[in-house]
Formats: sequence, C-alpha cells, structure tokens
Amino acid sequence: MLDVKLETLLAVAEHRNFTRAAEILSLTQPAVSNHINLLERECGAKLFLRGKGEFRLTPEGEIAVTYARRLKALHGKMLTEIADEQRHVSRFRIGITHTSENNTISEVLARYVNQHSHINIMIITDTINNLYDMLENYELDIAVVEGRRVSSRLNYLMMDTDYLVCVLCNENPLASRSMVTLNELKRENMILRLPSSATRQLFEATLISMNESIENFNVSLEVDNVATIKELVRKDLGVSVLPRSACIRDVIKGKLTILPVENLSMMREMNIAYNKDFAHPEIIREIVDLYQQNRKRA
Repeated sequence: MLDVKLETLLAVAEHRNFTRAAEILSLTQPAVSNHINLLERECGAKLFLRGKGEFRLTPEGEIAVTYARRLKALHGKMLTEIADEQRHVSRFRIGITHTSENNTISEVLARYVNQHSHINIMIITDTINNLYDMLENYELDIAVVEGRRVSSRLNYLMMDTDYLVCVLCNENPLASRSMVTLNELKRENMILRLPSSATRQLFEATLISMNESIENFNVSLEVDNVATIKELVRKDLGVSVLPRSACIRDVIKGKLTILPVENLSMMREMNIAYNKDFAHPEIIREIVDLYQQNRKRA
C-alpha cells in the first residue's frame, strides 16, 4: 500500500489547500497537517511555502511530488499486472498527441487489440509535454510523439516521417497555387495550435531559422483541437499550418487543400517513446509493423 503521507502530499500539491485536501482524502485538517509535517521531517526539508496569500511547493517539494507520483503509478501498475496475470490479459496505457489523434494511429491500435484478444489498450490524449511527464512517471506505458526529447531513460522506435503543410479552404484563392509563400501567409488570418504543441513549436523554430518571427503573422485564433481547426479552415475562417498526416483524409475527400510553404522544410519523425525498462518491447514492434501495413493499404 502506498504510504498515506505520499497520498496526502499529492492531494495538497494538487489543491494547494489543506482543507480541500482533507475533504478529498476524508481526513481531518489536523491529520493532513500532521502528515505533511512528518514527511518534511523525514525529508529534512520544507515541502511547501505557506504564508499570507502564498501556498506553493518548494524546489524540494517539487522533487517529492515527482517521486510520489511515480511511486503511486508504480504501485497501481504492480496491482494491475498481478491481476492481469491471474486473468491472463495485458493492459497498456498509450498516450497520443492531439495531432496523432487525427491520423491513423487510433485505428491501428484498434486493429491491434482486435487481433490480440488478451490485450487491452487505454488511449490517453494530451499535449506532448504532459505525455512525456506521464511517461517518465510511469503513468503511461508508451507514448506516440512527434520528434524526440533527449532523455537517458527513454527509448524510441520511429513509426513514420511527416511534415507540416499550409491548410486552406478549397475556395481560398491560394488553393489553386502549387505552393504558398511566407508573404502570402502574412496576409491571411491564421488559426494555429497552442504554443505548447509540437506542431506550433516546429513551425516557429523553422521561422526563426529563416530570420522570421511568428509575431509577423496575423495569428487570429489559437486552438488546441486539430479537428476544430480543420473545420474552421473548411469554413474559410482562416488558414493553418498542420501535419500532412492529420489532413490527408480530408484532402482525399475533397474537403480541404494542403500546400507546401515555399523555402520551409518542416519535416519531423513520429516515434513511439517508452521507458528503457518497459517489459514488452515486442508489442511496440508489432504495433509499428501493423502501422506500416495499414499505411501501405491506404
């Protein structure tokens, strides 16, 4: 069983309030305070800064919360794997980005579980930074991500390559062109992913390499959901820059137009990331093989 002091730490860190944490944990407020005091003595450091109008984690507290999350996830994973062993099934938590949600990866995972009746997959969609955070804390088993983050704890297996394109309504005058220029983009209302997304970061980094800045573009709307962006573009409410893989089905169906941006090479890898101690690397290879087969059929 996970140490109750760590459960208390996580609740207090999440709610930034002893009273609220006590309610969530069905404890008294003095009990919550006692748990935190005991944990601080055990760690030999203050975990929270508490004062008038201030309640936040100390740097030591941030470290404690990171490991508490990891311990809680590992404890839950242990119980799950023991239960799965007894039932002769295997369950995996797979994280995908909002971009991946709009390409074929969800379909591939569905096909995989249909072919392997003893395997159950839970798909969790989040931002790339949150997926890495959950992966490193063992709250995910694997994650499908764009690009790679330098980490001594992670392995990667490349699934595919992708690149960013300009996405336009079919009625946009630029849609008849073979490509668009940066100057033409500057004259358009742009609907982009949030700054925290890998898609947005790649676009901005490429602009910087061309001595350009996102500040020179009319970014009229920022949206987290790729499907929403495509629908707004389809209604001619702006143009966007998105991965080709997220738009190709709409292009085939005649709903959208995609064009390269002149002089901008915005290539990236789509990878499966997993912890080096992941016990079932054969499943990752099977998913990649199925993805490649599905891609050839498409």
